[in-house]
Amino acid sequence: MFVSSAPCSNQIQRIAALKDQRKAVILAHYYQEEEIQDVADFIGDSLELSRKAAATDAEVIVFCGVHFMAETAKILSPNKTVLLPDLNAGCSLADACSPDEFAQFRADHPGHVVISYINCSAAIKAQSDLICTSSNAVAMVKSIPEEQGILFAPDQNLGSWVQKQTGRKLVLWPGSCIVHETFSEAAVFKLKAAHPKAELIAHPECQSHLLDLADFIGSTSKLLSHSKTSTASSFIVLTEPGILHQMRKAAPHKEFYGVPGLDGCSCNACPYMRLNTLDKLENCLKTMAPAINLEEGLRLRALAPIKKMLELSN
Repeated sequence: MFVSSAPCSNQIQRIAALKDQRKAVILAHYYQEEEIQDVADFIGDSLELSRKAAATDAEVIVFCGVHFMAETAKILSPNKTVLLPDLNAGCSLADACSPDEFAQFRADHPGHVVISYINCSAAIKAQSDLICTSSNAVAMVKSIPEEQGILFAPDQNLGSWVQKQTGRKLVLWPGSCIVHETFSEAAVFKLKAAHPKAELIAHPECQSHLLDLADFIGSTSKLLSHSKTSTASSFIVLTEPGILHQMRKAAPHKEFYGVPGLDGCSCNACPYMRLNTLDKLENCLKTMAPAINLEEGLRLRALAPIKKMLELSN
């Protein structure tokens, strides 16, 4: 249960009352601030939250994550109001893959199936044949006939890892996550020296030279599950540090160490994810804004590859 000082407890009570009044559900990604995770109805990674967004009977979805996640919820639930506490909560992967440039990328590689990581805009999803997440990217690639060429976007690090796991040749869009691209290798070695028995677990968005050091590689949810079931008592975690909150709650007897970025910062938090705050969450429930809206033709085009992913993931 969330434990806080009286002013914060009062705010949590107000958020709960507004949520009931609006018939809302709060979805939060693992990379949100701890206080937002603790007031959310559901916490998860992209695939888990996509499923929750599709299944919920709430009238309002408050998506505490980034813009492409809220867009995905709106694609799946067009008749529901989808709120994002801060519209500026974007994503380096999504922002660096423009629809026009992606259309040219596709035109330059005719006859290829397009698999796009869910970390992309609705406009990119609409140009894709299949969506994947880090949880199911390997399975999605394996679902395509071996003789079929594949374009993979927008994360080249995830794509490179998927290539190694599947033995498939992928044509990669040259994008990367600003968080997973900037972990310090020197800091990893320093942590390994200080904690030699700790398992190094990593998200596949990390660069390949860091993944080569890892004892276990998986999506955020798989990293959480592994940290609970592994016999190891300590972990060095190569992903956004928001997940450490859930790891520590799930396994309080274990130790978890985040890895600094290249600048030596004590954490490597996503600046976009952290734009959402309790104040903004409360305000969006009060004002029912900012809301995510999509043109219906675009929504339907983006829906088709998401539905295909969800069907293949069952």
